Amino acid sequence: MSRRTYEKDADFVEVADDLENLVADKRISWRASATKARRRQRRYKNRLTYEILKISR
Repeated sequence: MSRRTYEKDADFVEVADDLENLVADKRISWRASATKARRRQRRYKNRLTYEILKISR
């Protein structure tokens, strides 16, 4: 099982494409539908983006 995405992973993002590769939902196969899986991925990306903005200040 793959590792979940956490806010501390924001340290590893250097370019925007890194964000796409870094975000992983280990429970994607357990989601009720593809829509809910996409929503979860979007939330992970938003959390990481917020952390990147906090780091850059």
